[in-house]
Amino acid sequence: MKWEEVRKIYPDRFVKIQILKAHIEDNVRYIDDMAVMQAFDDEREATRELVRAKDDILVYHTGKEKLEVQIKQIFGFRGAT
Repeated sequence: MKWEEVRKIYPDRFVKIQILKAHIEDNVRYIDDMAVMQAFDDEREATRELVRAKDDILVYHTGKEKLEVQIKQIFGFRGAT
């Protein structure tokens, strides 16, 4: 399913999606195909699901026009020696 379809089916709601196909350009992950797992009306419930989400599961609001995920480089922390 494409993001435009998800936005039409679930307007102004949070959706929990599984990423089926994506690509990366310039440290941005663009989601090409997805499956909707659940839709939420309650912001708190959506936040709980977001905190539990891992791997290729996201919780996103359909009010956003584009579905893009910024990729941040996390460097290891070395303690004082």
